[in-house]
Amino acid sequence: MAHRSRSWLFPRPIPVLTDTHCHLDAPEFAADRDAVLAHARAAGVAALVVPAVSAAGFDALAGLAAAEPDVHAGYGLHPMYLSEHRPEHLDAVRARLAHGDAIAVGECGLDLFIDGLDPALQREYFLAQVRLAREFDLPLVLHARRAVDEVIATLRRVGGVRGVVHSFGGSEEQARALWKLGFCLGIGGPVTYERARRLRRLVATMPVEWLLLETDAPDQPDAFHRGQRNEPGRLPTVLQAVSELRAVSPDELARQTGENAIRLFGTALGTRR
Repeated sequence: MAHRSRSWLFPRPIPVLTDTHCHLDAPEFAADRDAVLAHARAAGVAALVVPAVSAAGFDALAGLAAAEPDVHAGYGLHPMYLSEHRPEHLDAVRARLAHGDAIAVGECGLDLFIDGLDPALQREYFLAQVRLAREFDLPLVLHARRAVDEVIATLRRVGGVRGVVHSFGGSEEQARALWKLGFCLGIGGPVTYERARRLRRLVATMPVEWLLLETDAPDQPDAFHRGQRNEPGRLPTVLQAVSELRAVSPDELARQTGENAIRLFGTALGTRR
């Protein structure tokens, strides 16, 4: 009689992960933020990059990052919150960057999908933040919805910047253009949906050195939690989906993407590993 494997007696170590894009400071987490963070840590998420979306949240985010060593803040003005932004808020971004605790500039970018978001005004804020990223030598965390080509054109025009386009949903041609500019692609919950064929094909074959994992929590839950609030503790689901698409072990993919995150955002991400 064949002996059954006893591997279940010796659980494999949990891969060490970096959630390169989540909004742990969002009001959706106000009631249970500590529990959400504890769940993420238990799931192997050792570092979280939390980009701001408006100046109103800068102080609270700075406090969160100061209190939690594995939470790393970026400061920027998100295009979807355009109605909240004022020109002087760019000075607030500069002040936070000058303080020295920022890991990135963002979330910023362009959103040409939502009606009512003045494209010209979006461009002004975006260009100013790209220039700040270059000035402070910090990576950009970018939102680009129906605007990838224009974002690429702006990055080329300014030059001397690097970063990540989070929740990338563009073409392979656009992806290649971003890699040439030094930009990674952030991959999250959408890759777990079988209908996301173009994205899944890209993720399966793209150079691993440009790949980052994210949740975008509380938004963009994976296919197994559709309609629910997303959490950084669900990053292992993204890891599993991407590892299957690429035919590599989750451990190896966690190592590679973790190194990519440290290379982009700095060694502070690796201090708790």
